[in-house]
Amino acid sequence: MTLPTVVQVRVVLRIIGALLVFFSFTLLPPLGVSLYYRDGAQLPFVLGFLIVFGCGLLVWWPFRQARSELRVRDGFLVVALLWIMLSLTGAVPLALATRPHLSLTDAVFEAVSGLTTTGATVVTGLDTLPRSLLYYRQQLQWLGGMGIVVLAVAVLPLLRVGGMQLYRAEAPGPMKDTKLTPRIAETAKALWGGYLGLTLLCVLSYWGAGMSLFDAVAHAFATVAIGGFSTHDASLAYFRSPEIEVMATLFMLLAGVNFTLHFEALRKRRPRVYLSDSEMRVYLGVIAMVAMGVSGYLWWHGGLGPEAAVRYGLFQTVSFLTTTGFTSTDYSVWPPFVQVLLIFAAFVGGCAGSTAGGLKVIRVLLLYKQGIREILRLIHPQAEIPVKVGKMPVSPRVVEAVWGFFSLYVVSFAAIMAAMMAFGLDQVTAFSAVAACLNNLGPGLGEVTSGFMTMPDGVKWLACFAMLLGRLEIFTLLVLLTPAYWRS
Repeated sequence: MTLPTVVQVRVVLRIIGALLVFFSFTLLPPLGVSLYYRDGAQLPFVLGFLIVFGCGLLVWWPFRQARSELRVRDGFLVVALLWIMLSLTGAVPLALATRPHLSLTDAVFEAVSGLTTTGATVVTGLDTLPRSLLYYRQQLQWLGGMGIVVLAVAVLPLLRVGGMQLYRAEAPGPMKDTKLTPRIAETAKALWGGYLGLTLLCVLSYWGAGMSLFDAVAHAFATVAIGGFSTHDASLAYFRSPEIEVMATLFMLLAGVNFTLHFEALRKRRPRVYLSDSEMRVYLGVIAMVAMGVSGYLWWHGGLGPEAAVRYGLFQTVSFLTTTGFTSTDYSVWPPFVQVLLIFAAFVGGCAGSTAGGLKVIRVLLLYKQGIREILRLIHPQAEIPVKVGKMPVSPRVVEAVWGFFSLYVVSFAAIMAAMMAFGLDQVTAFSAVAACLNNLGPGLGEVTSGFMTMPDGVKWLACFAMLLGRLEIFTLLVLLTPAYWRS
């Protein structure tokens, strides 16, 4: 069977081209920022717009008449190709800019980190950069937060193709068939409506807490997207404001919650919806336990007073566990136990259906419950013991998918870590670099505590692959590498 009959190449390329044209218009807001602040950085965005628009048009035009419903295989290919193309085209303004002067590798790394909401960086001297470049980095995270693809689903009816295949490939978490509204386009609009509303609330909160309007918008983009980029090298520690840290903690918590719960709580006007959800209860419970452990250890062994220990311990716990990556202090001088505990917390991540990275709370919960079931089966070999979330039994297919995801996650983690060590990284740096990228966290330990500036180019490309792998939740990208995908 020829390739076009396995994958609808013409349809896929038409969609990719149309979405690249759409993405090119996201370069206009930073151009407007540059003109407003007169920072002299207009040219990279003008050229970037022309290049990305032209590339999208060249891809779309030859296949503009291709009309067919997307299949599941097509959806995987569209999502994977789109994120790769967005990473490359999103790097264009960064590569063309004179401040900062970035190599192609560094520009792609920064773009991938932004779009995947990882927040790792190779840029220094943020406080002196043009505001338009700073805004562009933040905007990349905000767009990547809910997913460019989910936004595209809302406009796919205009392209005369269905969007359910894209949604299943893009939406985070194991329960991807859940829809907020009967039609997938309406679902995407509902998700973006909630996302935009939460962003506006965050902007107003930061502004009211003392940030300038520019910083409020920039950090709200990164907070709601759970990205972690900042307009200052010191991140939120730059502001030295407990009020700003409280606002950031609150909105990081909210952004780490399944957006379906936000939608249901608003629609039914019942805040109890949150606490009735098993994943939400575990999410809050894990945050409480880790925060108490971090704060307590900082108080007893870290040389901090009780108030400072709680303030910094709670903030960094929420930042790491939700995989945001903001810092309110130099955590690299904390006891090693606390640093490792924070990195391990990022493996859990936020809730499924949120913008957070990591394994996701629901998967960790299912892995735990499956482990308990196997122990009980050893005691009662003949018993039928279902895995339940709340009062509802979970389909064996879902449990199998979670174990499959976890096994691929572990194998991918080990393989990328070994490859990074082959480039000369020590064990601590390699482990935390993979953890920071695969979990879309950002900050790490060792030589990547403050960023990937000193890393070899090979490590940066591996990190880009890990960030995309984590953002697309392993399966979406790896499925394209299997021979079965390309066979009938």
